Amino acid sequence: MARARDLGAGGYRIELEFERVRVSCPDCGVRREYLDWLARNPRYTARYARHVGALARKMTVQDVARSERLHHTTVKDLDKLYMAEQLRRHPMPATAAIGVDEIAIRKGHDYRVVVSDLTRQRPIWFGGAGRKQEDLAQFFTAYGARRCAGIRVAVMDMWKPFRQALLEHAPQAEIVFDKFHILRHLNEALDDVRRAEYGRVQGKQRRFIKGNRYTLLSHRENLDLDGRQALKTLLAANRRLNTAYLLKESFGQLWDYRSEAWARKFFENWKDALKWQRLKPFEKFAQMIERHWDGIVSYCQPENKVSLGCVEGLNNTIRVIQRKAYGFRDEQYLAMKIITHFLPPLPDHAKITHTFPR
Repeated sequence: MARARDLGAGGYRIELEFERVRVSCPDCGVRREYLDWLARNPRYTARYARHVGALARKMTVQDVARSERLHHTTVKDLDKLYMAEQLRRHPMPATAAIGVDEIAIRKGHDYRVVVSDLTRQRPIWFGGAGRKQEDLAQFFTAYGARRCAGIRVAVMDMWKPFRQALLEHAPQAEIVFDKFHILRHLNEALDDVRRAEYGRVQGKQRRFIKGNRYTLLSHRENLDLDGRQALKTLLAANRRLNTAYLLKESFGQLWDYRSEAWARKFFENWKDALKWQRLKPFEKFAQMIERHWDGIVSYCQPENKVSLGCVEGLNNTIRVIQRKAYGFRDEQYLAMKIITHFLPPLPDHAKITHTFPR
């Protein structure tokens, strides 16, 4: 007589007792009767596994374990079954636009590569062992030569190994450098100017700069009334910071142009505004833009107008998933969790009878 836990009712835990035929075959060994209402783990019914998986989409593993009085490893295994069914229903799609980025999974510069489908705006691959060329090459190998040939646009940061992997496996794809990574470099340049100015000025002038790092690096429209007043006071007190801030705020217009010629003219005018300003970090930033100009201006082409904010938005969501889980030690589980988070939940009639990949 076997037992399997089923959905509870009226506050009571329900377990089903049933008989399961076992057959001994001289050729293939002992085989058990297949029951489609059992999960792959025969101690639980398929609908109970679906119930636990649905809870794990909204709650942490520990919270589900406490709620259902299960061990946390059991919750994780049932959640894997749920997610495996999601992945079976939504396999890795062919897409014309991908986004590539890396994300730190723990301290010590331990990175994993995230590849997103920018058409459907969801991650489709998570893996690698760092952010080297061979790490991204693993995605292209899993994706297959036929689907790689259909990639038309790849949005990524200016990391050279990623570009080399793309050129090797999808040379026909147009590279578009991620706007938000570029603006992050610009914010770092502004912060360098702020630190230099704090070291240069003396006495009362320092009080306008101290404690206003967040205010200076934020967009004006994102600040509250007090923040805007503090920003106004700071910029009025320091001419060099005022110039740097205005240059930073105006640079985002570069991605609004639909003509490469007009984008270049804007950038030349922006560089001209740096003359005689003694803003060394901004001059280094301009040199970096020059070196990567082709991958930036390619966004002006109408066929390359993809969602640049998608990659950054997905990565922010992934960081929330990591914080919610308090750190996943099982990287396969983390990869499944990230990819299936953006998939629709399973319908109530879905059967969870197959295993998850090992």
